[in-house]
Amino acid sequence: MKFIPAQLATLFQDGASHRNIRFLLKFLGMLVGVIVFYSLLFHFIMQWEGREFSWVTGFYWTLTVMSTLGFGDITFTSDLGRLFSIVVLLTGIIFLLVMLPFTFIQFFYAPWLEAHSRSLAPRELPPATSGHVLIIGADPTALNLARKMRQYGHAYALLCPDVQSALALHDQGYAVVVGEHDDAETYRRLRAESAALVVALDSDVRNTSIAFTVREVSQHTPILGKVDQDESQDILTLAGCTHVFPFTSMLGQAIARRSLGGERRSGVIGRFSSLVVAESPVMGSRLEGKTLRQCGLRKAVGVNVVGFWERGRFSLPEPDLPLHSGMVLVIAGDEEQIRSYDAFAGAPAKNDAPVIILGGGRVGRAAAEQLLQQGQDYRVVEKSPRQTGPQERLVAGNAADLEVLERAGIRQAPAVLITTHDNDMNMYLTIYCRRLRPDMQIISRATLDRNIGALHNAGADLVISHASLVANTVVNLLSPGKVLMLSEGINIFRTPVPEGLADKTLLESNIRDETGCSVVAVDSGQGLRINPDPGLPLRRGAELLLVGDSASEQRYLERFGGGEG
Repeated sequence: MKFIPAQLATLFQDGASHRNIRFLLKFLGMLVGVIVFYSLLFHFIMQWEGREFSWVTGFYWTLTVMSTLGFGDITFTSDLGRLFSIVVLLTGIIFLLVMLPFTFIQFFYAPWLEAHSRSLAPRELPPATSGHVLIIGADPTALNLARKMRQYGHAYALLCPDVQSALALHDQGYAVVVGEHDDAETYRRLRAESAALVVALDSDVRNTSIAFTVREVSQHTPILGKVDQDESQDILTLAGCTHVFPFTSMLGQAIARRSLGGERRSGVIGRFSSLVVAESPVMGSRLEGKTLRQCGLRKAVGVNVVGFWERGRFSLPEPDLPLHSGMVLVIAGDEEQIRSYDAFAGAPAKNDAPVIILGGGRVGRAAAEQLLQQGQDYRVVEKSPRQTGPQERLVAGNAADLEVLERAGIRQAPAVLITTHDNDMNMYLTIYCRRLRPDMQIISRATLDRNIGALHNAGADLVISHASLVANTVVNLLSPGKVLMLSEGINIFRTPVPEGLADKTLLESNIRDETGCSVVAVDSGQGLRINPDPGLPLRRGAELLLVGDSASEQRYLERFGGGEG
């Protein structure tokens, strides 16, 4: 109830609401006039019938008849009186039962509800707000980023121009504000001058407008702009963007780097100083069919197997678990150790057949360029070929057509990269290609994180999400040197040695068993010690670098705390 006065104040400040209230008051005045007029007529007709009643009785009779209550305690005996009663009754039906509710709802209650809705979707952040992230956009990628901000404890606000959309997002638990992207006053109300980052995730043209408008308010606030066209990168930088990322191209490159068509067995997914984290498919390697204990990777090449992906599920390594072709190992080490691992596991089987790219859009073209840099031949299957590129590597036709896929070389290809922007189509093509080639590597694009599991279940060996790529980039910018998000929820994070683990060895700390995180490096102030010996004592003042998924990281923080960051 305490919010009602504020909502009424907001309602009365609106010009349209003023007009509505005036109309409602005029209607009520007319209604009161009709009641007074009928009450006067009641007295005249009753006097004509030879009866006398008080003025209060006249109003009482008029209201009971107009409201159709009709108690029957006061009635006319003459035809004139009864005819008058019918007129009063019909007038009451029209004015009280039809027009009054409609007028009240239309000109007061509905505007009041709208004012109440606007109060739930604020247009301004509190004056003391600082260190927050402004996310411009309300598409699934922006919503995924908002969830990541909440997960990592970053204050954020989603800017949405439409009140109804903002209310729907508010009901889902998002911190949302209403405003126009091209109005400098919007960013003043959202405290852009004290924000940690402004993230523009719209089109190139609109992102340019956003950056230029934010710069009217603040010259120092970092702005991250998403760019789709290569030629737009310089324009966004000139408009004021601090960071410009071609996420669609980055997605295509990431997909291509993880294919088995090249000479390297592993693909780097993240670097933290001299620490390198890579993914390596077991398919076709010398590790297939063996256990980690039998492989002896740590002793042979020094790498640490942090965990493995299996159909979209990340698990901790078990020494006696057999490795099969559906697994993708996550390994950590320095650059030399990763190269040694590649030699130890064996390069992918020599296959001169081209990698197949299904979809010739921006992601597909970026994947093609990356494969070309890796020295890998490819074929692009595109239903409506319009991109520029080598025509000899283009196969025109529907990717769901077996004859088209056979012309592209599906029977011999070492891998197929599915890059269309339609998740349903990606799932269809994944199932189709897996049925045609059970032994082939399939890497698929996902627009949303919620589609990752379904694509893995459909048969994809690896799935890379556009939404995760954006969120990982933003989180890494906000926490430089503290957190590095890798792929689909795998993180590297830095934390001081907990007081309870000081002077214990890594083996005695039992960190992996208790939390699911793996210690991949120790920084004692003299450089990183990558993949330290399990018997290494953990000294006070040193820092640990750990790798794990989001749940593992949360368990570590709950068990040991974050220390002094």
